[in-house]
Amino acid sequence: MAPVATFRVELQKEQLVFSAAHFITFAGDICECLHGHNYGVRAEVVGPLDENRYVIDFIAFRDRLAEIVKRLDHHVLLPTTHPLIKVVPDDREVTVTFRDKRWIFPREDCMLLPVTNTTAEEIAHYMATELHKMLRPTIGDRIEWLEVGVDENHGQWGTCRIAW
Repeated sequence: MAPVATFRVELQKEQLVFSAAHFITFAGDICECLHGHNYGVRAEVVGPLDENRYVIDFIAFRDRLAEIVKRLDHHVLLPTTHPLIKVVPDDREVTVTFRDKRWIFPREDCMLLPVTNTTAEEIAHYMATELHKMLRPTIGDRIEWLEVGVDENHGQWGTCRIAW
């Protein structure tokens, strides 16, 4: 009897990059200065082969991930669930406060993310969740898990794996 095979598709391409500004908090109440990164993104799925003999269509996988990457590109990434960072958007601006720090950004320059901190790990989780929502209607339940990695600084990866 042949052993059961597990198959994996990994996607890491030159065009899966985005530039964005952010800041994070650490050690409870320290907030770093606003700064930016050129992020790289990779994604991976594991599951059985379908009737076409592949885990997932590379093109659909790549294109959906590229849509998410494009949403983040050239934006200020702001966390909306942090207990000490207040993010208040209106039609024109987003006002952000952390203790005595205050920033005001044009609304169109901001990406409000449902995360607590805009770390590479949390950005990876956001991207994995979005990718799952986009792909599941066409793929169904065949996939076992999805993993997204976000490279913040040429080799410093934050990764999130979610069950499909």
